[in-house]
Amino acid sequence: MSVRVKLTLSYAGFLMVAGGLLLAAVWVFLLQYVPDDWNQRMLYQNPNRQLLLGRFAPAAAASMVCLLVFGLLGGWILAGRMLAPLTRITDAARVATSGTLSHRIRLPGRKDEFRELADAFDSMLVRLEAHVAEQRRFAANASHELRTPLATSKALLDVARTDPDHDTGELIDRLHAVNTQAIDLTEALLVLTRADQRSFSREGVDLSLLAEEATETLLPLAEKRGITVETGGEIAPTTGSPALLLQLTTNLVHNAIVHNLPGRGTVRVTTEVRPKTVVLTVENTGEQLTPQLAATLTEPFQRGSERVHTDHAGVGLGLAIVESITRAHDGTLVLAPRPAGGLRITVELPARGTRTGK
Repeated sequence: MSVRVKLTLSYAGFLMVAGGLLLAAVWVFLLQYVPDDWNQRMLYQNPNRQLLLGRFAPAAAASMVCLLVFGLLGGWILAGRMLAPLTRITDAARVATSGTLSHRIRLPGRKDEFRELADAFDSMLVRLEAHVAEQRRFAANASHELRTPLATSKALLDVARTDPDHDTGELIDRLHAVNTQAIDLTEALLVLTRADQRSFSREGVDLSLLAEEATETLLPLAEKRGITVETGGEIAPTTGSPALLLQLTTNLVHNAIVHNLPGRGTVRVTTEVRPKTVVLTVENTGEQLTPQLAATLTEPFQRGSERVHTDHAGVGLGLAIVESITRAHDGTLVLAPRPAGGLRITVELPARGTRTGK
């Protein structure tokens, strides 16, 4: 049976039970408070409660039949009206199942349980549509980025095949560089996928120690480019994956060193503790950035203006990985251009022992 039929039978059954109880109460009242000579005084007949029952029973049966018919018809109509929003939600779910995610329920009326369910379903469709569009765009970009080193390797091998006298050492060096680029891109994609799936264990982590470790690792690169790196701040305990949070910190420091002013730039890495969160801030000098451009830098394969051809430019996934790791740790990421040039990036994560409710 459908839910509407079940609700109709439930309404009718409840009405029948209520009616039966009401008639039983009336009958008890009559037996208790109507005098034995009621028949003689009112109908000039011999006093007999059996006669009273004989007259009451047909009226009670007719009343119960009317209640049954009224309960079935009224229950059917009421169930239909009550289940109409659920029908709209079901139709929207069928449309979404077919692959069309742009459909919205937009249930009108006052806010009740069905309205909350419809609004939650619409919000889910919005997020799902955005996620699918992002994944498609990411897949297209990843395919394009991976095709470049593969095509370059093929071209180098074709040159070696057609020109036996070509310098083998130079060819090997170029193939090594291209292969390294492809490996770096593949590893970045794996890190990004791992963060998005949240397939990692959580343990206590101190962001200040991770900042020091990342800075020490990248110090040779900073010295090579003439960049001054400064670190400082408080002990910042949080909970998460030490490997992923180290990757996050390393990516931020590496990004700040590479996209800087060669020979005279600075990078500052600080940590601080707030009432319920810990904050990692990485800021660097550099070229002037607009807020619009800064907002796009976390998109996959987005390197900003005049950054693609610099050395150590990366594979274009550094800040995308940072955003993904931050989101996987229930944190927030803010990118803001500095007035004097460069970028300030702030990662705020829940402090250790804080319930995020997400």
